[in-house]
Amino acid sequence: MKKLVIIRHSKSDKSENSIDDYDRPLNNKGLNDAKLIGEYLFEKMLKPDMILSSPSLRTMTTAEIIAKEVKYEKVIIPNQYIYEAFVNTLQDIVNFIHDENNTVFLIGHNPGVSALSYMMCGLKKSIPTSAVVEIDFDCDSWMEVSRENGTLISYSFK
Repeated sequence: MKKLVIIRHSKSDKSENSIDDYDRPLNNKGLNDAKLIGEYLFEKMLKPDMILSSPSLRTMTTAEIIAKEVKYEKVIIPNQYIYEAFVNTLQDIVNFIHDENNTVFLIGHNPGVSALSYMMCGLKKSIPTSAVVEIDFDCDSWMEVSRENGTLISYSFK
């Protein structure tokens, strides 16, 4: 059994036009929501074996806050291909996760996370900031995950 938890980064600060998209920080609501996501995941007893994140500032900050709340003590893996990724790229990233990892958090951006959620379990929603999609896969290898063996367990947003 494999579990993928797809998370869209929390709300970023768009007030400063001179900041590049990649370097936008979280705003106060985003900082608070990231903490709430982490608390929610901790209460659900979802402890990741791996956290993969886009390396943009807002996603890495979201990942760091969540990691603290779920008491994740490993390194958060920044993956440059998650930033502005098309769904096929995200699927490739998931398919090449090492099989020793059973529960993985992937923190990214729209439209990619919405498309990946649809591709993996048929969720037909545009994923808002701070949303969490939990999918179980009835298989033993990340190479085998697909919509055919994926089951939506929960969908939540703050």
